Amino acid sequence: MKWTDTIRIAEELNDKFPDIDPLTVRFTDLHRWVCELDGFEDAPDRSGEKILEAIQMAWIDEAS
Repeated sequence: MKWTDTIRIAEELNDKFPDIDPLTVRFTDLHRWVCELDGFEDAPDRSGEKILEAIQMAWIDEAS
């Protein structure tokens, strides 16, 4: 997985953290959690606020 795989990342986060409300997650935590996902193979410094927002929005959709 890479940072641009927002939907797949959101699915993985939803599976790993089913009781977490994505709206309450700080971007620093979100960044760390994504980097720690099994199969995530992108450079940590290749993300930014725009990518983290997209992941968060996809996670919100997935959790609904």
